[in-house]
Amino acid sequence: MSTLFSPYTLRGLTLRNRIVVSPMCQYSAEEGAATDWHRIHLGHLAFSGAGLLLTEATAIEPIGRITEHDLGLWNDETEAALADVLAGIRRYSATPIGMQISHAGRKASVQVPWEGGKQISRSASGGWQTVGPSDVPFSDDQEAPHALDDAGLDRIKQGFVATAKRAVRLGMQAIEVHAAHGYLLHQFLSPLSNRRTDSYGGTLENRMRFPLEVFDAVRAAVPDDIPVGVRVSASDWVEGGWDIASTVVFTQALKLRGCDWLDASSGGGSPAQKIPVGPGYQVQFAEQVRRETGIATMAVGMITDPVQAETIVATGQADLIAIARAMLYDPRWPWHAAAALGAEVDAPPQYHRSQPRGLKALFGDPSSHKSAANK
Repeated sequence: MSTLFSPYTLRGLTLRNRIVVSPMCQYSAEEGAATDWHRIHLGHLAFSGAGLLLTEATAIEPIGRITEHDLGLWNDETEAALADVLAGIRRYSATPIGMQISHAGRKASVQVPWEGGKQISRSASGGWQTVGPSDVPFSDDQEAPHALDDAGLDRIKQGFVATAKRAVRLGMQAIEVHAAHGYLLHQFLSPLSNRRTDSYGGTLENRMRFPLEVFDAVRAAVPDDIPVGVRVSASDWVEGGWDIASTVVFTQALKLRGCDWLDASSGGGSPAQKIPVGPGYQVQFAEQVRRETGIATMAVGMITDPVQAETIVATGQADLIAIARAMLYDPRWPWHAAAALGAEVDAPPQYHRSQPRGLKALFGDPSSHKSAANK
């Protein structure tokens, strides 16, 4: 029996399998509002057969977007737009959907990737003043962020809470707090970006303080049966930066506060990073965090082969596998993984006739799959 295709429970949510569609920015929103692109993008991923679909990083306030085209959830208009998109998807798919909530901090106000990804000056069209824990720019060619004062910290904390509550109203079944890839909460964690001298900077305990306050506030705002996890960059891949030992300490604090999973990514905090990219290069972080803290972990990063994914979960290196670029390339990756591993996967009955001959059990009993098409 395949471990990858066995159920897994996070609080009140039981996933049909261990495959998670990782959050992937689409840079296709209008003033933060979801568009028809999201209807198509999320719609076909909802048919992937994955156990959980996480939306792209969703900004808690306008200046928290990476680009001006990022998805957001900070007012009634952005909530209504996403509600419309989700209604159509849920009519035909029972795949659980969760949301990653985020603030870009000093890495905001940039071009979309296919236009170069460079920072847009606050004085130029489409640009704005960024914020961060300290007035330290991401790179020498970028403008410095404004260091957040107490009022700014409180505004952002309340923004995370408000977005989490809107996500719950939208029926999101899981929440992931984004503290990775050089965005705001990661900026507080890393000594490379956090140069504060108050209670939010300096020691590891102090640098963890604001991200933990945000997590506490989100966890308190979300119903108890809805799981809340955190994505971290387990290493800056820079000497003197955030590292796996600090990640373990941070995770231990999160677990005590009711965190349900740790999504172990890496990098993004400094242009000086030196990442030894290769198949499964971040799995080591998920494995160490799981071993030393006992928390459920997601492994992510160049996991592309079904046997590779099966081995990771079967040997206890991680509990869940988050698939990103491989899922964009092959939106039916879980179908093909199930076929390779002799497992069953959920699929809408309209697609059952696509099942290759000789794989009669791939989609299981059609009558067991709920869809509005056969209600």
